[in-house]
Amino acid sequence: MSKPFKFKEFTIKQDQCAMKIGTDGVLLGAWTSIPPNSNSILDIGAGTGVIALMLAQRSSAESIEAIEIDDAAYEQCVDNFEDSPWGDRLFCYHAGLDELVSEIDERYDLIVSNPPFYLEEVSSGNVSRDIARQNNSLPFDELLQAVTQLLSPTGSFAVIIPYKEETNFLKIAVDLGLYPNRITNVRGNAGAPVKRSLLQFTFEERVPVKDELVIEVERHQYTKEYTELVNAFYLKM
Repeated sequence: MSKPFKFKEFTIKQDQCAMKIGTDGVLLGAWTSIPPNSNSILDIGAGTGVIALMLAQRSSAESIEAIEIDDAAYEQCVDNFEDSPWGDRLFCYHAGLDELVSEIDERYDLIVSNPPFYLEEVSSGNVSRDIARQNNSLPFDELLQAVTQLLSPTGSFAVIIPYKEETNFLKIAVDLGLYPNRITNVRGNAGAPVKRSLLQFTFEERVPVKDELVIEVERHQYTKEYTELVNAFYLKM
């Protein structure tokens, strides 16, 4: 059984979730720029709820909503939301993205997603984990199409994806009228290849700010940039 993961201002229970707390989700939750006067935030594919909780800590948004299709993950996300200091602002729905799009009333100021992106057809022996990892449970084109329908005209969408998918993802987004304004490529260490891309989009076309983030100097010794990014969350850095 997985132990609860304690952050500075909240705790995540993850024993029921196929996808545990990982660097990707924490990176996205810390890196995402929150537009001024954001009142509504949506986390697509919430898992444990860690990204939504990080955004609750970082913002004063009145409503932070999340959707999660996996039964066990949904129940755990709800528990984590209710146990947090921001339970009155956090709401998780047991629904797929298509359901949300069909029922949308108002659009969101900020949308975030750490989507399932395990492109290779592999099996870990854990069905829930495989569904959570495999991209066929949320293809990039479906995700981006939904974002165009759910995002407010002045809103922003942030995502983390494998670096090898960056060119393809950017092309799909631009074809749908979503333009990158921030791109951060992530390396495990200075000598490692780029592994992840953090991307943030708006409907306004502009020249994106591009940079790179290196996580470790050496094993368990973190760079100044990474430490500063996540310092408000991790107990030990």
